[in-house]
Amino acid sequence: MFSQLLSCATYGVDAYVVSVETHIEPALFRFSIVGLPDNAVRESSERVIAAIRNSGYPFPFFRITVNLAPADVKKEGSAYDLPIALGILASSGTIPGDSLCDYLLLGELALDGRLRPIRGALVVALEARSRNIRGIILPRENAREAALVEGIEVYPMESLQETVDFLSGREKNRTPFRVDAKQVFSDEMVYAIDFADVKGQESVKRSLEVAAAGGHNIILIGPPGSGKTMLAKRLATILPPLSFEEALETTKIHSVAGLLPTHSALVATRPFRAPHHTISDSALVGGGSIPRPGEISLSHNGVLFLDELPEFARNVLEVLRQPLEDGRVTISRSKMSVDYPANFMLVCAMNPCPCGHYGNPQQSCSCTPLQIQKYVGKISGPLLDRIDIHVEVPAVKYQELSSRRDGELSERIRDRVIRAREIQRQRFASPGLYSNADMETREIKEVCVLDLPGAELLKLAMQRFGLSARAYDRILKVARTIADLEGAENIRPEHLSEAIQYRSLDRTFYAV
Repeated sequence: MFSQLLSCATYGVDAYVVSVETHIEPALFRFSIVGLPDNAVRESSERVIAAIRNSGYPFPFFRITVNLAPADVKKEGSAYDLPIALGILASSGTIPGDSLCDYLLLGELALDGRLRPIRGALVVALEARSRNIRGIILPRENAREAALVEGIEVYPMESLQETVDFLSGREKNRTPFRVDAKQVFSDEMVYAIDFADVKGQESVKRSLEVAAAGGHNIILIGPPGSGKTMLAKRLATILPPLSFEEALETTKIHSVAGLLPTHSALVATRPFRAPHHTISDSALVGGGSIPRPGEISLSHNGVLFLDELPEFARNVLEVLRQPLEDGRVTISRSKMSVDYPANFMLVCAMNPCPCGHYGNPQQSCSCTPLQIQKYVGKISGPLLDRIDIHVEVPAVKYQELSSRRDGELSERIRDRVIRAREIQRQRFASPGLYSNADMETREIKEVCVLDLPGAELLKLAMQRFGLSARAYDRILKVARTIADLEGAENIRPEHLSEAIQYRSLDRTFYAV
């Protein structure tokens, strides 16, 4: 008595087909699951026995062997409950086994036979389509997510009994579940916050607009309560909208991580992730015995916000350096290596000193220069080198807080950002170059040519403020973005002047 059906497992942001082979023979009862299962897979035997019996089907108390092939790849999670249960029913003759391989089967079983949602439904559906498999059977909660993939049949199920009825041919009129992917994308492309909510801080809003237009990383420095977090949260609302392809790529990561909301099929807005400063390095970049995406991958195509930057552990901040350069992170283990995309904008916020009031005209600072140097010195030079824009965020005045006038809408700012990004898209033909922030030395020489007044201004700024060599390229990149926002073909002295203002950590004793 043997049966075979198909399931699927995730590997990074991709999936691979797993063959679930079931063999039953008359012998002393024993239920074995082989093929490198983890604890969750081993425990499925108890769930499967209870689910089959509570669904009204006889359970064969013989020797049962379930093999998950390929047997040399680690299997994890509870999504194999449904295919294991169906394999046992097919091997014992309860359901016909001739059509089982037409579908990929996934789902966690409750003890009463109900199906519970799984992770990674989108990547499983994509794998089913690439393998020309007819369709996929999975829990109803995952149906909208899987149905985004065109070209396969998606059958959502509520329970083991409903699945058996369908595979036995007793539900011949059931039609595949379908959604209008473009309509879902349009409906969910809504932000709950807006830049119009922010009172005052016009200069900081301008710096965030420049950062969004050029894809520049930015750090906000100011006293507590000045609005750094509020401003950072709204940065995603002025970034160019996600394309449908970007939305699918982002959704794959969140789906594999199990973070896709129950009633949401697609991540249609730019992600915004704000981990606490107690986060570990593995939680930030991803990890585990079977690697899972970390915060930097969950921020892919969006914003990673690190509040209270000096409070993060030094080793945690240092692991950001490679992903910031490459836009990807590779997690290596003894038996596997997984690549996750990690193309994000880094936004940081910090107080200017331990007490938070250095430079605040409304309250005196109690910190010594040595304490301030030690506090800011927690941020390494190589990390600071990857942050193009440094902005001081002053305390908001009462007149601005009490004003009834709303600020500029995110939609209007976003329109200017999109126009600037389109200029950059047409400028860069090289693969991997999407914005001014991605420019290397060769591109800077080509597109950041200065006239004589501009060159003199930059030379004077370098000498007067003691700007570092690493600040030189950053100023040129930001100046190029400011010129793009104005639609200017060349960088003018006024563009350079504004860009120089965005290097406050280089212009003060904060430099490390």
